Amino acid sequence: MDLHAWITQQVEQVELLLDENEWPSSQTEGVRLRCDADRRILNRHRLDPAFPAFAGACEGCGLDDWGLPSIESVNDCPELVDLAHAHGITPEILAGLDRTQPPEPQPRDSGRLSLGDILATPPIIPSQVPAALRGPRWKP
Repeated sequence: MDLHAWITQQVEQVELLLDENEWPSSQTEGVRLRCDADRRILNRHRLDPAFPAFAGACEGCGLDDWGLPSIESVNDCPELVDLAHAHGITPEILAGLDRTQPPEPQPRDSGRLSLGDILATPPIIPSQVPAALRGPRWKP
């Protein structure tokens, strides 16, 4: 569970208490509005599907000057950290939350060469060039 999921769980617990009418009615409307505001923040600051290489990137924090996610983990999103503080998160809970990992690379087609394969090819030594390919000005 990452920070986003933890806050979502806290909001759901508060809403459950509201539905069970365990709070005085004069406070209920304010708490419902707070839960709605929290859900809006959670909707903006969520995992960014546009950057699969940065599996935990926060969509709401935007991009840096290079066009990469400013925040590589929603657990580091300042908005979510502040929101979690309002829900009583402790440093121990925050440290124990999962950090989203990038997906494992997919196996590539073995019939195609990648740039790494091409660059890793050993150089041709002049003495290995067949005589038919040497030409009239060949210098070994």
